[in-house]
Amino acid sequence: MVAKTTDRAQRGGHSGVSIEDVALAAGVSTATVSRAVRGLPRVSPATREKILGIAEALGYVASSSASGLATGRTKTIGVLAPFVSRWFFSKAIEGADRELHARQYNLSLFNLGGHGSHRERLFSKTMVYKQIDALLVLCMALTHEEIEHLQKIDIPLVVVGGHVEECPYIGIDDYAAAATAVRHLIGLGHTEIALLHGDDETDLNFDVPRVRIKAFQDVMAGAGLNVREEWDEWGDFTVLSGQNAFHRLWDRPGPKPTAIFCASDEMAMGIIFEATRAGVQVPADLSVIGIDDHDFSEAMGLTTVRQRPDEQAEMGTKMLLDELDGIAGSVRSMVAPHELIVRSTTAPPRRAGVVTRTDAAPGAMTAGAAPGG
Repeated sequence: MVAKTTDRAQRGGHSGVSIEDVALAAGVSTATVSRAVRGLPRVSPATREKILGIAEALGYVASSSASGLATGRTKTIGVLAPFVSRWFFSKAIEGADRELHARQYNLSLFNLGGHGSHRERLFSKTMVYKQIDALLVLCMALTHEEIEHLQKIDIPLVVVGGHVEECPYIGIDDYAAAATAVRHLIGLGHTEIALLHGDDETDLNFDVPRVRIKAFQDVMAGAGLNVREEWDEWGDFTVLSGQNAFHRLWDRPGPKPTAIFCASDEMAMGIIFEATRAGVQVPADLSVIGIDDHDFSEAMGLTTVRQRPDEQAEMGTKMLLDELDGIAGSVRSMVAPHELIVRSTTAPPRRAGVVTRTDAAPGAMTAGAAPGG
């Protein structure tokens, strides 16, 4: 019988015995021990049997109860989110939970609270000791060190809503979605277009804002249109930041844009709220388009490029669970669909001589239909 190790802190569900103790006694890596006790693939039957025998002899239990060793699973999937209150993340969590509930799994939420100060704690071995079988990362980039750590834990991982070179990810083509929005405005005859892009003042390494900015610049250049530096505004994907951006644009001396491309619907809503208060008519004086198709967008008549973060997260969660069930190759990168939804906040610029219809019900127009036609 293998003697118990008593000189380590409590780990893994049994006082004094750690995953490192089991790995040392078995002559394997901690990642292999982790996979073996969870019943994950890529561990030979002989190695798994050896590890489970040593773990039992040492008294090491990988889950919070002894039954976890027998099942090899905690039936819990971790979801890592930089925010939980914003629309994209709340919808994604909803989609993940829908799939988990259907498959009788639990959700463990790791919330960064809007900033990265907790990253070191969350990416420590706490994730192992909390015993999650897989991890869904929502809309944030991971550092190389964090990816290395997760690979050492050796659990299935999918990123939803943002491109990560070293990890499987699911999300829309942000460049194509932004380009679709800008081309819609140009197609209506707008040449003086402002940009309200997202630019979180965080250390979340979020690449979506940069991609959408690049798409705006490229499409404008391709159409031979100038990008005015004074019409380049930033926000943090919230309604309030859209409100503030409108005042910066309209309080500044000089000509005003006839249209604004907003990198999110919530920022677009802020623009519309303040434009209305300032007596600026949407879309007669100012066309506004966003990205997302937020729950309130239809009611506001907001023209947008639709995506479904709940479906993206649901698909990512399904991939993780299928991988855990031994379906090899389930976890893979996938581009989610996006769709232009034309409503009543975009129309040809007034000075183009086109009469803008203002009596249309919100949501009455369809993609490709000319407002006021």
